[in-house]
Amino acid sequence: MADAKIRLCVKHDLAAGNSVPLDRDQANYLFNVMRLGVGAHILLINSRDGEFLAEVVDAGKRRGLLTVLSQTKPLQMPPDLWLLFAPIKKARTDFIVEKAAEMGAARICPVKTDYANSDRIRQDKLQAHAMEAAEQCGGTYVPEVAEITKLQTVLDDWPSDRSLMFCDEALAGEAHGLAKAKPGKWAILIGPEGGFSDAEREALSRMAQSLPISLGPRILRADTAAVAALTVWQQALGDWV
Repeated sequence: MADAKIRLCVKHDLAAGNSVPLDRDQANYLFNVMRLGVGAHILLINSRDGEFLAEVVDAGKRRGLLTVLSQTKPLQMPPDLWLLFAPIKKARTDFIVEKAAEMGAARICPVKTDYANSDRIRQDKLQAHAMEAAEQCGGTYVPEVAEITKLQTVLDDWPSDRSLMFCDEALAGEAHGLAKAKPGKWAILIGPEGGFSDAEREALSRMAQSLPISLGPRILRADTAAVAALTVWQQALGDWV
């Protein structure tokens, strides 16, 4: 497996002996960009079966075929953690999605807030960023990137058994507040660059599942706040403990 330096996420089932056909983009990447050929080894993931070693048995310019050899890593599920965030500028939104995938979010949920600077995303592009992040960081699970939804709609339908870590810039300087929190189903909510509106704060304050927390003595940019919040949660309640 020493020569298997490329990891690829596929949709097909993975088990020893299975054949995995490649689509045009995958074939172009492996055989034209990375210059692999027949006999090369690749690591495959699919968010269901773990990581498997595969061998190239057909390498065409627009198609290809792999044969699965053996499992190299079992499926490692992330904690049951959602990340909710208001989209910002494209490159910084891409950064949030990539880091959320690397840091162990199981689901990534863009939300429209009252003061958001952007209310449009390319869900397919963000899902591709999450997949690439999982491929590169050694993960075996690719988090789902949901379609953008109004924050109030999300809160109205909030599951009763999921706690919500509400990162409130108004609490800057206070202790983060997770000391007495218990593991379980959680979500993290990061606000937009313009902050939360009074109506959003009121809705969050009425939720029994909502836990307002501070992310330190300084107000962070939205993309920095996402990484900081994931770090704080993972160290207190997640699989970094």
